[in-house]
Amino acid sequence: MRNKTRAMLAATVATLAIGAGYAATSTADASTSRAGTADAARRAKPVQVEVFAPERGDNAGVGGFGWFVDMELTFHGKNLQQSGFTGLQLTGPAVHANAAPFPGTFSTGQDDRMPGLVVLTSTTNHTMPGFSGPGTNLANLFNLSGITNRTPLETELWDTWIVGMPIAGQNVDTTLTVAVVNDLNHDGIYNDAPSVVNDLNGDGHVDANDLDVLGVASNIVTVPFRINGDPA
Repeated sequence: MRNKTRAMLAATVATLAIGAGYAATSTADASTSRAGTADAARRAKPVQVEVFAPERGDNAGVGGFGWFVDMELTFHGKNLQQSGFTGLQLTGPAVHANAAPFPGTFSTGQDDRMPGLVVLTSTTNHTMPGFSGPGTNLANLFNLSGITNRTPLETELWDTWIVGMPIAGQNVDTTLTVAVVNDLNHDGIYNDAPSVVNDLNGDGHVDANDLDVLGVASNIVTVPFRINGDPA
């Protein structure tokens, strides 16, 4: 009788193990499928944005500044002109603005070098001159812009900014939001980013949801991180 009971117990355990394995496999397959679907949706966009800095959860900068935004924009099947790129850039505040060898303007608003790009932070100051709060497009504050790859299949641009002032606060949690706006005027060029993104969905916030309403040609990257306010 004991042997029969043990055999039945072993069979039950084996059945449960097989079922658990099937459930785990099914869950893993479902997760893989969802990830694959998200990746496919991102690749389906004509532009792909990848942000290298900051990373999620970083405690970046010193005294509210000195942190970086570093990104790559890949325009699939688009040439350099279609990407909206207007020239190499090495710029900054004061004497660095519009200076040789790679002049570029330096202010808030639409970037003169990558005019389709929108860069937001959720804690952008609204009291400093030129800043309109979280809807302020920060793209024209970027310092270094160039071309990292050109093929018949894609154009890849790199864009980097070192933040020189505590424009988004100190010792504060913030969210960086980056995207390339659709060709809104249908001229075949990605050059339609606004200088200020408005609360288009009326929820009291300016964020990725408003870029969705505006219309984007790329994935929307959001990076939550902390701006360090401590001194060096």
